[in-house]
Amino acid sequence: MSKILIVEDEKNLARFIELELQHESYETTVASDGRAGLELALSEDWDAILLDLMLPHLNGIEVCRRVRQTKQTPIIMITARDSVIDRVSGLDHGADDYIVKPFAIEELLARLRSLLRRVENSEQAIKQTTLEYRDLVVEKESRIVRRGEEVIDLTKREYELLLTLMENINIVLTREVLLNKVWGYETEVETNVVDVYVRYLRNKIDHPDEESYIQTVRGTGYVMRT
Repeated sequence: MSKILIVEDEKNLARFIELELQHESYETTVASDGRAGLELALSEDWDAILLDLMLPHLNGIEVCRRVRQTKQTPIIMITARDSVIDRVSGLDHGADDYIVKPFAIEELLARLRSLLRRVENSEQAIKQTTLEYRDLVVEKESRIVRRGEEVIDLTKREYELLLTLMENINIVLTREVLLNKVWGYETEVETNVVDVYVRYLRNKIDHPDEESYIQTVRGTGYVMRT
């Protein structure tokens, strides 16, 4: 269930939006001024924020600007001003979309659905190009490997060996399979080259006195287990 924060000082409008969103199975919270809205926006995680432009205590532009300093929560700006300057200002300060009062609730719901779909598609694209295991991260497009904040320098073979293991979490890969996938060997060769490169890799990625990221399955091969 998506969580939506509504920051709107017109009580009747805020209640109307809240009821319509709840009818569409969204979880909602309402803030009636800019300062309260900013506090909620920063203190909790939201799938989207509906943010009025004209608010008491802190206007919507300033709320949006401050949220963008630390978070990328999707924001739809709600404005009674249909001027280019107001729309551009909202977008320039980090809003993802805007809607002008008075609006049909169907349009607001459609814009919200569209925004949430874009965010979901973007997150899925990132997941497809990023692999994570414990505190190891492999960024496939840039071929960067990180352990926490530390970037680990790997050779081409070491990187491909790690990538293969991380793409097959919980699957035991024999030395022969690893040779085929990483080195491209399809005929019988010495499999001890895999053991040598696993040792190289462990020396670079493992923490002292902690369990190795790569586990040995005696007589078979290697695996990374969750």
